[in-house]
Amino acid sequence: MKKIILTLLCLIAMINTGLVMANSGGYPTSPANVNVDDMDSLKRGAKVFSEYCLSCHSAKYVRFNRVATDLGMTESETMSDLNNLGVKFGSTMTAVMTKEYAKESFGAAPPDLSLVARSRGVDWLYTYLTGFYADSSRTTGHNNVIFKDVGMPNIFWQQEGVKKAIYEEHEGEKHVVGVEVVEKGTMAPEEFDTMIRDLVAFLAYIGEPHQSYRKSLGVYVLIFLFIFFGVAYAMKKDYWKDVH
Repeated sequence: MKKIILTLLCLIAMINTGLVMANSGGYPTSPANVNVDDMDSLKRGAKVFSEYCLSCHSAKYVRFNRVATDLGMTESETMSDLNNLGVKFGSTMTAVMTKEYAKESFGAAPPDLSLVARSRGVDWLYTYLTGFYADSSRTTGHNNVIFKDVGMPNIFWQQEGVKKAIYEEHEGEKHVVGVEVVEKGTMAPEEFDTMIRDLVAFLAYIGEPHQSYRKSLGVYVLIFLFIFFGVAYAMKKDYWKDVH
């Protein structure tokens, strides 16, 4: 029985590892280390999202008033800090860019980001957003370590600076194994890293707004099950004590 359990655990670990590697194109992801319970981080991330992402990407399953309620923001604060679209407080986060213009400019419409943290994972997002490097062969002038030949331009190049790829040759093919900064940006590395982590934290939050409540509720469920187990075991002992 123990061997079967260990085998199943090994298979699950192998499957998870394979999914991560397939999702990252073989490039190792870096830990995002985000905290969706940090309201200050989520507020900063929401502002970054509205300023840098919402012009092209939508989050059509998220409403401004829901974000305001969850993050403890007033309506006026939300409308001034996050709502750059000029829409109503109860409207969804819909991108400014039309699909037609996006296809003409980038070849494809930018994806909706409502569930991207759930589909890709926060580590993948963090690695992606910090993994752009200069590539003159691309129309946008940049490529990405984890998403080869991506159509999205590096919108944070001014803040982060310009990076170049570090290659290693394997079986006659060159592979990107890392990046290094060759031109400093307007932000210090630590400041930029914090901004990206805040953005990833916000994307993780909108992917499942109830996750903090779900986790806190899980503690009470486990406590109930533990108490119920004790009661059930005592009943079982009492029921079978006269059975020989």
